[in-house]
Amino acid sequence: MDISPDSLATLMYTSGTTGEPKGVMLSHDAWVYEAAAVDAMGLVSPADKQFLFLPLSHVFAKVMQVIFIRLGVPTVVDGDTDALLDNMAATRPTWMGAVPAVFEKAWYRIRAQAREGGRARQQLFKWAVGVGREVSRLRQERQEPTGLLRLRYALADRLVFRKVKELFGGRIRFFVSGAAPLPREIAEFFHACDLLILEGYGLTESCAASCFNAPEDFVFGTVGKPLPGTDIRIDEDGEILLSGRGVMQGYYLRPEDTEQALFTDDQDRTWLRTGDIGTQLPSGHVRITDRKKEIIITSGGKNIAPARFQNLLKGRSPYVSHVLLHGDHRPYCVALIVIDEEHVGRWARAQGIEATGYPNLAARPEVEALIQAEVDAVNAELASHATVRKIALLPEPFTVADGSLTPSLKVKRRVVEERYRHILDAFYEGTAR
Repeated sequence: MDISPDSLATLMYTSGTTGEPKGVMLSHDAWVYEAAAVDAMGLVSPADKQFLFLPLSHVFAKVMQVIFIRLGVPTVVDGDTDALLDNMAATRPTWMGAVPAVFEKAWYRIRAQAREGGRARQQLFKWAVGVGREVSRLRQERQEPTGLLRLRYALADRLVFRKVKELFGGRIRFFVSGAAPLPREIAEFFHACDLLILEGYGLTESCAASCFNAPEDFVFGTVGKPLPGTDIRIDEDGEILLSGRGVMQGYYLRPEDTEQALFTDDQDRTWLRTGDIGTQLPSGHVRITDRKKEIIITSGGKNIAPARFQNLLKGRSPYVSHVLLHGDHRPYCVALIVIDEEHVGRWARAQGIEATGYPNLAARPEVEALIQAEVDAVNAELASHATVRKIALLPEPFTVADGSLTPSLKVKRRVVEERYRHILDAFYEGTAR
């Protein structure tokens, strides 16, 4: 059988965060395009070293693989997430792709170590990060520090930032974050420490990489500009539309779903309806604001973007591992929360609370009060209709193995809502605590 550029190369299934997984048909030409587009951007070369720990069956990891095949980039492949930092320190890569949860954990760990080092160390860390933030603001405007600020930054780097960078091997030029939104606060913190996280965007249906922040042209809070050869449009309802060689051929044996996702314009160009809501800045950078399918409409007719509350809470609280906002066709919003066992456990020991293990910690009223205070702080920044009225600390964490998380660690909304339907229903019956 002859193989052409348009022949089917890969059948990859979607993560199923909003419904049943669908088989995405990607051609040989789609993968060749991805590698060529990254090559054209001049991001990496054979002089670099990539650290690849993402699941190799995931589309994010797949595009990383075609990059090192096209460009000849030496790559360390190791999927042991528990030993991630140790392995990075040993292999000293220059770049790595990861999901936001990895950077969140590192963020919490770095700050926790500073707090536990004593008052003097904590004050030094706080001073250094303050200096780093000044430099970060300049660099976001494409300027470099001068004079006294330059000297203070060099001192902060020698005393603090160099140690932070050594956690990742000491040679990182940049990280790539994808598969889910990265809280801007985390991106700015790492940038203050002289570690650049470049956020990108794409779907399984668009062969993973559609937009990317370049090292010399990044804007935090955006997913960057379209890759060379990819076009973008914002539909009337705010949905992001993509066109280019990376767009899928369709869903395997699902013609109706394919018809809903793809359409052809009057110039015979195929466009993909991404299901994501966003805007494009005058600079060309794209900002994602929510998922079209996940927008909550309360019984009072109020539209609420769940990502707003979820990202605020996760980005600010080290005690929260995962959160799911619920309230579609309900009178108000509630939240299912998975605590972070490590940080909550450390807090509990400091309070003299004798509780070990996830189930025991999640059941403690003191822990519920702790998380409620974190929720209240976020609620204070939201419109009244978007606030969370009630919370439940779930008795077990989400995992990939139990089906509540995708391989890229995104929460499967429908799976979780169905599994904890009894808790959600009780919220609105007045029977839950």
